[in-house]
Amino acid sequence: MTVAVVQFGGSNCDRDAVRALAHLGVDAERVWHEDGLPADADGIVVPGGFSYGDYLRAGAMAARQPIMADVREAAEEGVPVLGVCNGAQIGCEAGLTDGAFTTNRSARFQCEHVHLRVERADTPWTAAYDEGDVIEVPIAHGEGRFEIREDRLAELEDEDRVLFRYCDADGVATDAANPNGSTANVAGVLGARETVAVMMPHPERATLPDVGGTDGQGVLRAFSG
Repeated sequence: MTVAVVQFGGSNCDRDAVRALAHLGVDAERVWHEDGLPADADGIVVPGGFSYGDYLRAGAMAARQPIMADVREAAEEGVPVLGVCNGAQIGCEAGLTDGAFTTNRSARFQCEHVHLRVERADTPWTAAYDEGDVIEVPIAHGEGRFEIREDRLAELEDEDRVLFRYCDADGVATDAANPNGSTANVAGVLGARETVAVMMPHPERATLPDVGGTDGQGVLRAFSG
């Protein structure tokens, strides 16, 4: 599988994503957004960073670049698409998933390790885990609070599209374990297809054994085959 890691001006996790995927034996390459999406891309990562300096609001400008229309089309055809951090913001803005990411409850940039509870284990992104597993991955964001209307949240819940929730080390989704004030402790969600997901925490930063642990490997293994 060849994974296209889409690079915008201000992306800063594209190299991390490529290296993490390579560690798992996945062929990945950075793709400058103006060059368009390669026709042979078997997977897509929209990585973290600060595309366009987060002007207007995080992800808004990148979501409106022509390449994202190609990403949406690929997603509709079943190509695996993962948006991480700024990529999650871009994904929501581009309509890949429901909801939006807004300013943290603390109104500060936060960089720390958090615990996530796996809400489903029957998706490409969570097949390496068991439902209810607790994994530890880092966050690094200023606008990571997941927001969604109450009626849309109910639909997400009914459709079983919540992928991860912030929790404590015992797997309890408490307010104290919610680092940014996300609605219902949501840390990651699925799109209309289970092959599309966005998440605020960084699995690529918890993939290399010597850097940040390996709990995030399971998410990226969705690109393994």
